[in-house]
Amino acid sequence: MAIVIFSGGANQPLAEAIAAEVGVPLGQRVLARFPDSELHVEIQQSVRGHDVYLIQSTSPPADAHLMELLFLADACHRAGARRITAIVPYFGYARQDRRGKGREPVGARITSDLFAAAHIAHVVAVDLHTPELEGFMSIPLEHLTAVPILARTAAPLLGADCVVVSPDLGGVKLAERYARALGQPMAVVHKTRLSGREVEVHGIVGEVAGRVPVIVDDMVSTAGTVAAAIRALLDAGAVPPACVVATHALLVGEAIERLGGVPLKRLVFSDSVAAAAHPALPIEVASIAPLLAEAIKRLHCEQSLADLIVHQ
Repeated sequence: MAIVIFSGGANQPLAEAIAAEVGVPLGQRVLARFPDSELHVEIQQSVRGHDVYLIQSTSPPADAHLMELLFLADACHRAGARRITAIVPYFGYARQDRRGKGREPVGARITSDLFAAAHIAHVVAVDLHTPELEGFMSIPLEHLTAVPILARTAAPLLGADCVVVSPDLGGVKLAERYARALGQPMAVVHKTRLSGREVEVHGIVGEVAGRVPVIVDDMVSTAGTVAAAIRALLDAGAVPPACVVATHALLVGEAIERLGGVPLKRLVFSDSVAAAAHPALPIEVASIAPLLAEAIKRLHCEQSLADLIVHQ
């Protein structure tokens, strides 16, 4: 059973890097739109009896990229693929894991059900915003982590007087993993989210005075949380410039302006989301292609992923 890798349209460079690491050519497919905007997908090679891996982050525009993934999966299923695995470096809708006001959908559950309906047998994701997403899935989910890769990239940039900071209570376990990897103390910012774009900081737990803050998170979206945390840390005596380390660099809305308005030494991100050029920001990208390629090779050979997955 041969490996076949197809890429959606969300992050072609990452898919090409993964295929190169695995040692197979990227599969040929067509992604197009009919004049009425309906999606058209066609795979252009045989997948009958093969082990198929679909590389697609459901990054903005999330709906379009999700539909591409589902259509690719269905096309491969109908063409006779033996097994279909979705490699989803950034899993959109993971934040919609509950009804916040009682009259909302649970987007994470709907998305998970769609994966199963499209005949996807296995899902691989990286640093989920909500690890509990695995409980929504009716199919196996492998939750990998980019923390070791990002910590190795960030370590040479840091001195001995740093403090690893979780920008909210929900990121404490992630910050603990970074603190262990970097050998640094940890602090936590206590915040309240006012809206999808605004947050309010109430206090800081941990000693940050006289230390350079290293803010760690699973994603940077509008950067409201990061910018508010940096300002609160500096007010508490932390030493600028700060570093930010995150797996998923969505950088939407006012993110660029907000990050440009606070003192930053470096922003360390993975390439889970296709990067736009932001020359005004000190961004360093660490590739997760080797991590995902290793996962594909092990899954294909039915080997353990224990040392690649998240352990809370």
